[in-house]
Amino acid sequence: MILSSFLRIGAVVLVLLGNSLGALRSFSIDYKNDCFRKDGEEFRYISGSIHYSRIPRVYWKDRLLKMYMAGLNTIQTYVPWNFHEPSPSQYIFNGDRDLEHFLQLAQDIGLLVILRPGPYVCAEWDMGGLPAWLLMKKDIVLRSLDPDYIAAVDTWMGKLLPMMKPFLYQNGGPIISVQVENEYGSYFTCDYNYMRHLSKLFRGHLGEEAVLFTTDGAGLGYLKCGSIQGLYATVDFGPGGNVSAAFAAQRHVEPRGPLVNSEFYAGWLDHWGSHHSTVSTAVLAKSLNEILALSANVNLYMFIGGTNFGYWNGANNPYAPQPTSYDYDAPLTEAGDLTDKYFAIREVIKMYRKIPDGPIPPSTPKYAYGAVKMTKVQTVMSALEILSFSGPVKSIHPMSFIELNQAFGFVLYRTKLPVNCSSPTPLSSPLNGVHDRAYVSVDGVPMGVLERDKVLTINITGSSGGQVDLLVENMGRINYGRGMNDFKGLVSNLTLGKDVLSGWTMYSLNIDEAVSKGLIQQTKVPGSSQPTSFSLPAFYRGSFLIPDGIPNLPQDTYVQFPGWIKGQVWINGVNLGRYWPSRGPQVTLFVPASVLSTADPNNVTVLELEASPCTTGPCVVEFTKTPILNATVSSAHCQRLFLRGG
Repeated sequence: MILSSFLRIGAVVLVLLGNSLGALRSFSIDYKNDCFRKDGEEFRYISGSIHYSRIPRVYWKDRLLKMYMAGLNTIQTYVPWNFHEPSPSQYIFNGDRDLEHFLQLAQDIGLLVILRPGPYVCAEWDMGGLPAWLLMKKDIVLRSLDPDYIAAVDTWMGKLLPMMKPFLYQNGGPIISVQVENEYGSYFTCDYNYMRHLSKLFRGHLGEEAVLFTTDGAGLGYLKCGSIQGLYATVDFGPGGNVSAAFAAQRHVEPRGPLVNSEFYAGWLDHWGSHHSTVSTAVLAKSLNEILALSANVNLYMFIGGTNFGYWNGANNPYAPQPTSYDYDAPLTEAGDLTDKYFAIREVIKMYRKIPDGPIPPSTPKYAYGAVKMTKVQTVMSALEILSFSGPVKSIHPMSFIELNQAFGFVLYRTKLPVNCSSPTPLSSPLNGVHDRAYVSVDGVPMGVLERDKVLTINITGSSGGQVDLLVENMGRINYGRGMNDFKGLVSNLTLGKDVLSGWTMYSLNIDEAVSKGLIQQTKVPGSSQPTSFSLPAFYRGSFLIPDGIPNLPQDTYVQFPGWIKGQVWINGVNLGRYWPSRGPQVTLFVPASVLSTADPNNVTVLELEASPCTTGPCVVEFTKTPILNATVSSAHCQRLFLRGG
């Protein structure tokens, strides 16, 4: 009887002790002592940015382990809205979009999480993470109290934030803080009521204990519109400057509380046609040391950049799209490889906290599978019935991608020549309405390329009634600043000479589905009737087998395009992204081993938009083990763009 009573008392004590321990699990801001507190103890985070949306799921654990072994105690990640809700109320949270699995992996490894769910994230991601379907309302004012925008935000956050609440630190998960919006002080709307609405929305879903914060540039002009009462204001700045002066801007709006640099730039972004950006390892390490010496909290942006697979890259304004690689000159490369910068950062961190014991996961091995012979199989025009998922749409004036219910990729616009053009006649986009590149042909003869901001007129020839085709490519929506309402396609009329072209037939193209289902088959491809420096946009196919007798295959690799100009590439139906070696600086595309097969031939499909090497030389793509991200670019495209990242 006594033993039984003792056991019952012991059980009650254990329950009370468990409840007490649970109550101690807390994360908060200590304004009096200018720090964070975790479970009641003073806490400082040393974090790194990683975007799960840019890394195949099979590599999440490898990348997170490397971050942990570098000495980080926290990671930071964005949640791109358009990645999870591609069309209204169509939510995707599985596979490479399994955010909950990513958060659980981070916690299992021992990493805390800073979550940045937007709704706008920037991130050099298409439209800053906002879904393109918002533009169905042509005059929508993004990132404001526009009722249509707010209704969509409320619905999205009503889906996402309840999923995140169990992952908050006080609820047993890894999330210590949540950002509201992103660099709002850099946006023209400056709508305080919008930020108040978001603050109330986040509080309603996440509770009063959640640490909510904002991030803006380290200048009073940015903080004026970006910070708001009830959300802790943090700043971002890069290496090489005056660290104390940068934090002084934060102190102007947050006189007490922890010092926080939410985006300390470990590298920088690239644009097609500009040199590959790099940040000095020595300068980075010096500035990181200065930040940590002030007992400040810091997040290195990016710690690993990853890849803009498919069509996910963004663009800056004046229009400058980012390439497929988001390597960012980060401590871990696009492929997750260890760099000198990684070890230099690790040495700095070691001065301020204990580095985990044990081996660092090595860089993943790469394999050069060599040249793969490609064969031309079909032009885009000849494959229209296969590629157009909705059939032709007719209109007097051209319609935008969104009006055609298409977000990404390509649309074919077709009309007829209203007059005889026996001599070269200018085809023009007088209002700069080609968004973003149009590959032009007349009666199957390629004429040239119209390009946003760069080439607004080309000369064409043809007979009255001749068929004019423009394959228009969406190169990525603007992700930062005033130009985010970035409509794609032919967004204004074209003129032929002085006449406005009308009577359009448009074909929305679902090339990804056609490639993944193997629908593009060999047909007789007609040759051009006259010599030209361009060829019709066309598909090429090839395949290769993974060699037998070599252990640990398949391995990661890189694919390059000797003699090819510009296009898109798929391997085994997976869209790896855009190639554009003729403009650079990126030459190779990262091919993760997860898309390769050892059991079957690996099918390579290339959509070459301008001109292949196949009529004059070797018709091959080549798999190599060495990336090339810093090739020389044409001086005509080398204007350096000093724009904000993140």
